[in-house]
Amino acid sequence: MKKIIFYIFILLFAQGLFSAQSKKTPNDVKEYKISKALVSSYSGVIIPVAAEYISSAIDKASKEGYDILIIRLDTPGGLDLSMREIIKKMLSSKVPIAVYVSPQGGRAASAGVFITMAANIAAMSPGTNIGAAHPVMLGAGDISGIKEKEKKDKSAMEEKALNDASAYIKSITQQKGRNVDWAIKAVVKSDSISANEAVEKKVVDFIAADMNEFFSKLDGLYLDEYGKVIAKSVQIESFDMSGRQKFLAAITDPNIAMVLASVGAIGIFIELYNPGLILPGIVGGISMILGFYSFQTLSANFAGLALILLGFIFFLVEIKVMSYGMLSIGGIVSIILGTLILFKNPDISGVSVSPSVLIVNLIGILAVAAFLAWIVLRSQMRKPVTGIESLVNKKGLAKTDLNPKGSVLIGGEIWEAESLSGNLPQGCEILVKEVKGFKILVEKK
Repeated sequence: MKKIIFYIFILLFAQGLFSAQSKKTPNDVKEYKISKALVSSYSGVIIPVAAEYISSAIDKASKEGYDILIIRLDTPGGLDLSMREIIKKMLSSKVPIAVYVSPQGGRAASAGVFITMAANIAAMSPGTNIGAAHPVMLGAGDISGIKEKEKKDKSAMEEKALNDASAYIKSITQQKGRNVDWAIKAVVKSDSISANEAVEKKVVDFIAADMNEFFSKLDGLYLDEYGKVIAKSVQIESFDMSGRQKFLAAITDPNIAMVLASVGAIGIFIELYNPGLILPGIVGGISMILGFYSFQTLSANFAGLALILLGFIFFLVEIKVMSYGMLSIGGIVSIILGTLILFKNPDISGVSVSPSVLIVNLIGILAVAAFLAWIVLRSQMRKPVTGIESLVNKKGLAKTDLNPKGSVLIGGEIWEAESLSGNLPQGCEILVKEVKGFKILVEKK
């Protein structure tokens, strides 16, 4: 009996000691102070430009000593590959990342749900919503009229995409400690919820009307990887898109993409119906490639290479076709656009072309094209050295009296001529002023 009591006492003592060691005091809690925050704002479809912009924001926050990156997001969704590129960058970030669904009335739908779930901190503005993350197969459309085998193949592909998306969002939400059941429901059943419901279901951490309220509610929040957040007197800096990124984002707008495709088709049709106009063909070719890029039919790599190749084709055609420089200008524009699309930020892709090098090369190409055009133009303007046109400004003698018509001797040849200076006597020195057909107009020298 004594032994049993002794063992129970030892067991209770060990359990109490273990509890005391595992329970941390407030002084033991690790703190993470946020004094400098970087804010990047993206509104629109998740496309390669969005992935490039957000990735560059993450790199900037990591390399330049920011304590947190806040992505203000408003998106209807977008491309799976671009979304995954963003999430991979977020998960490997050295600083915590917050996704703030903003402004009021905005949303994080489809790809936006995945990006929000991958954040260390998720917040929403009042009046926003999140959800409807069911994957959409491009070109699925109405399958009622296709064969049974094709229906089964399409259904199998859709099921694969759905299972892949479900597993992906489950992995992300489990890692970040969010509501796994709702996340899967958002993918499988396209469930969408308001900001208030998102907080209740622990999909996001809190609701904030503006950045001041955001940092107020962020202060004191515990992050597993970083500790208790201290966010007081935070210095906020904005990170905007570069001019190149804004341009590419603009042309990938669905409305602009439709206009580019239409202009491209019209320009090519006009050139085919009226060969030799040149300008419609140039505009049509460039616009068509940009349209395919905007619709994501062509990837950035293929679209960039196609535009650069088209530019060189314009330069080659300029040698054979007199376009008064239009083909050269079109070639330069095409190469610039191709370079803008093809070469990304060096911090992301590791491949880039220095703007100064690009400008020098384009100036060199333009100079060569201008020199060749000047040579061609000069040859076109050069005076004829053979034939009757070569007689202009040559001197001669009146072979007969010019009253006002008669014969003249020029360079050992006799020509029928007409005087512009009235009647001229035989032997008078004359100067050829103009040639009309086979008639020479002369005047007294």
